[in-house]
Amino acid sequence: MSPHRRSARLWASVAIAALALTFAGSGQASAADVNNARNAGFESGLGNWTCSANSGTTVSSPVHSGAAALKATPAGQDNARCSESVAVKPNSTYALSAWVQGGYTYLGVTGTGTTDVSTWTPDSSSWKQLSTTFTTGASTTSVTVYTHGWYGQAPYYADDISVFGPDGGGGSDPAPTVPAAPTGLSVSSTTSTSASLAWTAVSGATGYNVYRDGTKVTAVTGASATVTGLTASTSYSFQVTATNSAGESPKSGTVTATTAASGGNGNGSLPKHAVTGYWQNFDNGATVQKLSDVSSQYDIIAVAFADATTTPGAVTFNLDSAGLGGYTVDQFKADIRAKQAAGKKVVVSVGGQNGTISVSDSASATNFANSVYSLMQTYGFDGVDIDLENGLNATYMSQALHALASKAGSSLILTMAPQTIDMQSTSNAYFQTALNVKDILTVVNMQYYNSGSMLGCDGKVYSQGSVDFLTALACIQLQGGLSPSQVGLGLPASTSAAGSGYVSPTVVNNALDCLAKGTGCGSFKPSKTYPDLRGAMTWSTNWDASAGGSWSSSVGAHVHGLP
Repeated sequence: MSPHRRSARLWASVAIAALALTFAGSGQASAADVNNARNAGFESGLGNWTCSANSGTTVSSPVHSGAAALKATPAGQDNARCSESVAVKPNSTYALSAWVQGGYTYLGVTGTGTTDVSTWTPDSSSWKQLSTTFTTGASTTSVTVYTHGWYGQAPYYADDISVFGPDGGGGSDPAPTVPAAPTGLSVSSTTSTSASLAWTAVSGATGYNVYRDGTKVTAVTGASATVTGLTASTSYSFQVTATNSAGESPKSGTVTATTAASGGNGNGSLPKHAVTGYWQNFDNGATVQKLSDVSSQYDIIAVAFADATTTPGAVTFNLDSAGLGGYTVDQFKADIRAKQAAGKKVVVSVGGQNGTISVSDSASATNFANSVYSLMQTYGFDGVDIDLENGLNATYMSQALHALASKAGSSLILTMAPQTIDMQSTSNAYFQTALNVKDILTVVNMQYYNSGSMLGCDGKVYSQGSVDFLTALACIQLQGGLSPSQVGLGLPASTSAAGSGYVSPTVVNNALDCLAKGTGCGSFKPSKTYPDLRGAMTWSTNWDASAGGSWSSSVGAHVHGLP
């Protein structure tokens, strides 16, 4: 897949300068100490805060607590400095802290009247607390607390700022009260094993608990949830409560959801021949899209990508709201539900060219299954796509995927996107994994691009860019144990979408016809036809849109027209 993150390399002198930090001695907290920061959790937008060059905004995900956090995006000449004036007492010691995530992040204070201090951290894929202390001078009654990133580097997130010490008299955020019960609870969609719910957000709530038949089954931060692991053709009652640090609200009114009849292995509502497209959760020069912008030709939309966490095997998902023009988490969830209502499947993709997820033992396999299942419940994803391009362990990835399937049920959509080298032999770990999970596998869309020459199933060498390269390599999977309905052809949507391997939609369509009908072949012709061949995949829906939708309009129509 096309890379969407580039590691930051700063000059050594910058790192050395950043490390030259001065810390003041700490004092002991008293019972009267308070957090003097205002709007410390950004629950009131950017109230009380000022960000340089309009670099800051608030987002609903990721958050450390509550319903919002700061996201600040540096530019080439701007380090995304966000600051607040905080009232303090003279001759007093304060503990300064913040929870941060993302790119290089600095936390500091100026105007102390003694020694101004700061601290920093490099890139962090999960929330990390920065902390230091400072002491005010004899006449200091206010200080400026700030966060900033580094010039031209990745955005950073900050939440739960604290200036803890004697009350400076500037006031503090009011203590929360127990939120009201949610209203407007409704069933937005159902499958044979899941029910998607939505409700009206409650002011002051930082999370919601979902109850099925009186028992809590999941907790989410947004005003929607998908409950999975249900039984086909069965009615369930649901209620929701709102929560914050003050407690839990009364339960909402009750709604009833009745699951659909069983579809079996996640494929029941998929067409016989399907088109998969990767949707980019980042801006790399291709057309920026919301999910609602994705062409209806795509039957499976793979959201690229989930992010690794500090827990081995576990993944999370962070919507790049700023990079996608202010696309909110609530809009994203609503668009997922709308696609599902139109008969489409939306999965979260794990990996990509820069993916660092490793599932190498039973513990990490469990973490992977639990975290993906949590994302399915939170966002409503139908399943997961495995696009690990830096190797995998067949034993433990298979264990993880079967564990996920046991949680999600038979409606799970499981797709894979190995590279050509990964599928040359059934002894390869990726191929082994596909065969190990054949009972729950939806489709393998091998990437027929960014590849060197490879062997076909006839033992001959083929180079990318031809019908023969597609058909002779697909033949290995078809003869190696995968069902034809589990085999798809993965190609870039345009010349800009991959380093090499782009072929025109006509070549893709000819290869599909060769495999499914025995027509349109090159010099290689398979020994039999595979009319149940699943279809095709492209990287990406965004690059397809940049090219005017030529790939999906041609290949999509052709796939759906196969017998």
